[in-house]
Amino acid sequence: MFKLKFFLPAIVFAVIVALFIVGLQRDPTIVPSPFIGKPAPAFDLPELMNPEQRVTENIFQGQVSLFNVWASWCPGCASEHELLMAIGTQSDVPIYGLNWKDERPAALKWLQNRGNPYKAVAVDRDNITGIDWGVYGAPETFLINADGIILYKLVGPLTPAIWVEEFMPRIAEARGENIDK
Repeated sequence: MFKLKFFLPAIVFAVIVALFIVGLQRDPTIVPSPFIGKPAPAFDLPELMNPEQRVTENIFQGQVSLFNVWASWCPGCASEHELLMAIGTQSDVPIYGLNWKDERPAALKWLQNRGNPYKAVAVDRDNITGIDWGVYGAPETFLINADGIILYKLVGPLTPAIWVEEFMPRIAEARGENIDK
């Protein structure tokens, strides 16, 4: 009994150290999402540019789309914005935005100063839709197929490497294109 009392704290300590080591080796941008392979959660929100108009999950029907969660106060959103502008002008993949926990005047000024890559921007000031979508923080980008099914979720800023390595192959596959070109 005396030996067990002596070794038990050492065993517990070793298990905790092992868990920390495993945790430190994981990529923090890879966050498993329970929504992958499931329909995009329903929403009905005002449109940023014209609050009398509504934006719903029906925007994703019939085309592979991106749904980008952003805010004017978000540094990561600023770092990915130039790439979103390029994708919006050089690609046939429509980008829809979810302006998250933001003030409307600040969001409008942000897009006026930086450009607007979005086909429509839903406003989620109170984070109700963000919760439904499992949003951890801004930026986050979802890839949604033509049937409204979520294919992929990126937590953190979109980069050119992530666009090429993660998004483009999934877009091609969702469209039934040959990805061995």
